[in-house]
Amino acid sequence: MRYLRSGPRRLQTQDMGAPRAKMVGLRSGEIADRNIRVILEAIRRHGPLTRMELGRHCGLTGPGITNILRRLADEKLVTSNRRNGLGGGATATEFALRPEGAFSIGAKLRQRRGEMVLIDLSGQVHDRVYFGLDHADKVGLVHAAVRDMVDRHAALPIIGLGIAANDWTEDQSDQIAAMSTIARPYVENECTASLLAERTIGSSGREGGLAMIIIDDDVQAGFLIRGIPYSGVHGRAGSIGEMLTGPDNVQLNTVVGFESLRSRIGDQDFSRLLQGEEFPSPSLSQWIREAAGHLLDPIIAMAGFLAPSVVMIGSDLPQGVIEALIHQLSIERRDTSTRPLLTPWISPMKPASFSGGGVALGAALLPFLNTLLLPPASA
Repeated sequence: MRYLRSGPRRLQTQDMGAPRAKMVGLRSGEIADRNIRVILEAIRRHGPLTRMELGRHCGLTGPGITNILRRLADEKLVTSNRRNGLGGGATATEFALRPEGAFSIGAKLRQRRGEMVLIDLSGQVHDRVYFGLDHADKVGLVHAAVRDMVDRHAALPIIGLGIAANDWTEDQSDQIAAMSTIARPYVENECTASLLAERTIGSSGREGGLAMIIIDDDVQAGFLIRGIPYSGVHGRAGSIGEMLTGPDNVQLNTVVGFESLRSRIGDQDFSRLLQGEEFPSPSLSQWIREAAGHLLDPIIAMAGFLAPSVVMIGSDLPQGVIEALIHQLSIERRDTSTRPLLTPWISPMKPASFSGGGVALGAALLPFLNTLLLPPASA
């Protein structure tokens, strides 16, 4: 079952006055597949759980739950233990996720650099590498990094590869599939991958919307609406880097993107930042002030049109820099010298739950969401 991109809903035939089309239901195999995912997702989110507790979470019958648990145990995806009753009462068998039952690789691909992670079924990162990229041989470099990761962990059950990139093509996926022993990769854009990480294993609540802003070579945004990533027409939702922002009406990418930061603080200090080092710098502080002044415009637009419960900001920059940027944004929103009105209705802002915005982590979740766990549209 493939992960379904969000998109415009089909117009119902009854709304158009046309004859009602024949409804297509799920085949028995598809029903069984979904029930397995429901059980595994319930255990992952709420476990350990007994059969009775699984029945309350999933609404499935006892025999059906038993058969599914037996299959999951055979595939080494869940484990069972005895739970002692309160006060010395009757014991029951409880079932928990077996994280080491499946592993997945995720790759975040930018213009000149890549990040690759290996995660288990719980989302725990077991390995992380960074590697250089060259547009002329991007596929070869990605394949080499995947091969090295697989070779280092040859004994682990690695089920697939996920890629988070904004410019990856179907042809490149075909090339990777032909070169690699891992199945054809699942691909999403960076913001969608980041949102999947937050939605699946992050700290964000399930209710309400979520906006994610990723600051990298460019600035982009993603939206999670009712638990489902929203990509817009042709995946264009969130292209905020091309907006004209600030009192000087300049493109957001030219003020907030990494090239602007690099030119302001220099190559050496920029490399230190990407390595996670935090240090005092007047030039960095100036960039934070200017970036906040321009970034507030798209945040106001998001708050006005979508009213997300939270706006998260993710980047390869250190946590302290992101927190300083959010603090400066809170100052800017109260400054009426450049904007005539106070904006107290802007959604709360906080850093993304994971380093790099969780982009590589979300990419690694794609094989799980396509084969084992419930995709966001169903969870």
